[in-house]
Amino acid sequence: MSAMSALTPVTLLTGYLGSGKTTLLNQLLLAPELKDTAVLINEYGEVAIDHLLVRSVSGNISVLANGCVCCSVSGELVSVLRDLYFKRASGEIPYFSRVIIETTGLADPAPIMHTLIEMPLVAARYQLSGVISTVDTTHGAAQLDAHIEAVKQAAVADRIVLTKVDLASAAEISRLKTRLALLNPGATIVESVMGNVDAAALFDTGLYQPTNKTHDVRTWLNAEAYRQVRPTQVLPRLSISSAATNRGRHDERIKAFCVRYDEPIEWDSLINVLEMMQSLRGAQLLRVKGIVNVAGALTPRVIHVVEHTIYPVANLAAWPDSDKSTRLVFIVRDLDEAFILDSLKTFIQRVVFSTNAANSPPILVS
Repeated sequence: MSAMSALTPVTLLTGYLGSGKTTLLNQLLLAPELKDTAVLINEYGEVAIDHLLVRSVSGNISVLANGCVCCSVSGELVSVLRDLYFKRASGEIPYFSRVIIETTGLADPAPIMHTLIEMPLVAARYQLSGVISTVDTTHGAAQLDAHIEAVKQAAVADRIVLTKVDLASAAEISRLKTRLALLNPGATIVESVMGNVDAAALFDTGLYQPTNKTHDVRTWLNAEAYRQVRPTQVLPRLSISSAATNRGRHDERIKAFCVRYDEPIEWDSLINVLEMMQSLRGAQLLRVKGIVNVAGALTPRVIHVVEHTIYPVANLAAWPDSDKSTRLVFIVRDLDEAFILDSLKTFIQRVVFSTNAANSPPILVS
């Protein structure tokens, strides 16, 4: 596959109002690793990076002093990404090997993730590589208390950047880290002062690694970081309405856990239950990702769900480690764990091979 026809990784940079997204972006653009980057900035961004622009290419597209391509997203994201692709192919703009999309502080990350996943014109050329969320150390706790947008931005992130750590006490930083780790156990938390951070630590967090053209399932899934749940566990049943009403903080409405199956499972039954969950509770399924031991297959499949959208399934060439269990990570909002486990129990069929006879057929169990 040629460099031009390969999927271009896209990183979503999000974070609440005033949390330091643009300060971080300005510093990242100075890093040599990001010299061949296209930056898409929402037109309502709080801080512009106009001081870096040196020449206009066409329309809303400019080239920065370091060779990066920059444009403001004043219209539909699909059109902007398509235009960038064809302008790169024709040589009208410098070649870029990655894209960073900076959202507004009030943005819900899910619609942009949907665009990258399900729009054919985009999905054929770009691939979601990760979500970075900035959290203001001095005001982050109050923002998490008051704004569900701030909670959702942190909950779906692969990397969380704590900004303005020089203005906070060690105790404040520790408390916020603890809170964020409970909210999103799988995210790596990085500290930053005035946007200074190791660029390499933030990017290429997606399943597919464009540098070596392989899949890094263990880092992407990070299943061990989550509370482990076996589907045979019996959980107390809580009504969704009371669970949401009785909680004092927005982030306590978020749950993150990993469901494991030791036996292979039927692929169609997994897809059926995920589609059922999406139809009933799609907006509450913030993110689902997993590696699946598929009955009858020698190698695993990887699945990724964002609310109402299922990402195209990836078939892996081999297992990433000796653990061949199915691991499904769920990050949900206002959704009882019992609903997930009951749904899985109803739909999922596991395949158990009898040990009494070599030619015994497999036994399906729910």
